[in-house]
Amino acid sequence: MSAEIDFYELLEVERGADDKVIKSSFRRLAMRYHPDKNPGDSAAEARFKQINAAYGVLSDPQKRAAYDRYGHAAFQQGGPGGGGGGGGADFGDLGDIFETIFGGAFGGGGRQAARRGADMRYDMEISLEDAWHGRTTEIAVDVSQTCAPCAGSGATPGTTARRCNMCKGQGKVRAQQGFFMVERACPTCHGRGEVIESPCRTCRGEGRVDAAQRLEVTIPPGVDNGTRIRLSGKGEAGPNGAPPGDLYIFLHVKRHAMFEREGTTLLTHAPISFTTAALGGVIELPGLDGSRHEIEIPAGIQSGKQLRKRGAGMPVLQGRGAGDLVIEIQVETPTKLTARQRELLREFQGSETGDECPQSKGFFERIKAAWTDLTE
Repeated sequence: MSAEIDFYELLEVERGADDKVIKSSFRRLAMRYHPDKNPGDSAAEARFKQINAAYGVLSDPQKRAAYDRYGHAAFQQGGPGGGGGGGGADFGDLGDIFETIFGGAFGGGGRQAARRGADMRYDMEISLEDAWHGRTTEIAVDVSQTCAPCAGSGATPGTTARRCNMCKGQGKVRAQQGFFMVERACPTCHGRGEVIESPCRTCRGEGRVDAAQRLEVTIPPGVDNGTRIRLSGKGEAGPNGAPPGDLYIFLHVKRHAMFEREGTTLLTHAPISFTTAALGGVIELPGLDGSRHEIEIPAGIQSGKQLRKRGAGMPVLQGRGAGDLVIEIQVETPTKLTARQRELLREFQGSETGDECPQSKGFFERIKAAWTDLTE
């Protein structure tokens, strides 16, 4: 699937369309572009694959939510909805795809493939300190798991499923409709090719049960908002022993009281007194790692000036080194002065020549020149 093609545009629906509208539009487009109706038309076959991929995402609430937030990037490098390990949607066999929606009316062959369990999403909030250091934590997730008594088979322990007599173990039955031979999932075994005569009492033949599981999650240093951690095989258990899906941890970094983050750069605002700004000095800032950073303030610094300390920012995710710490200076004018302080400031004001603040001097000289031009 090309990353440039929007799934909603492919299905010709609005982004806020409900499930009924999406399914209806998919049926219409699938009928139009199905290879059986367009023999030898490679463009129609390509479009058929594209709309199937789009529907596979937009018909699944979790995958649609991930797509709405992250677009096609949500399904790259084993992302949610990527069929477990690949980049992008897994088209599979065209007959299997169409069977999912139309009950197998357009062909396919053999026993219906076991469906892997659904992928799951877990949102985790962490502090900026956690994002700096990295951490290992434990989470509790309610998820369907393989039934222990029947080991996921769905059959009572000590018994086995038998071959379906209706479809002879194929999982599909055929019927003639006009000029077409139509294949559908077997109504007796529902496509499995086997029939469980004595269902497991614990899972009632499903092969899986809902239970809470505790999982250990390792958060590497340098993660950011939206960083996704994949726990392979920790999603929903597949029915009747099918492979489980994956669990995706989406990280959300809380706002910090002192630092803002821009990639690997940490930004903070440091208010200093006007005397420190005039004379220079040193301020001390705490780092996220617990260390202390001494920042030298050059004499005559102005508000808005940024000072940079190399390598004191966020670590590079899965890499070496770190970003920078940037300190934006804010010169604070005093609002509470003693009588002696006022006296000293007046003495200083009386000794000013204008050269102490060249920007102010230049500004007022331009004003004076402008007034002179107006009066001449």
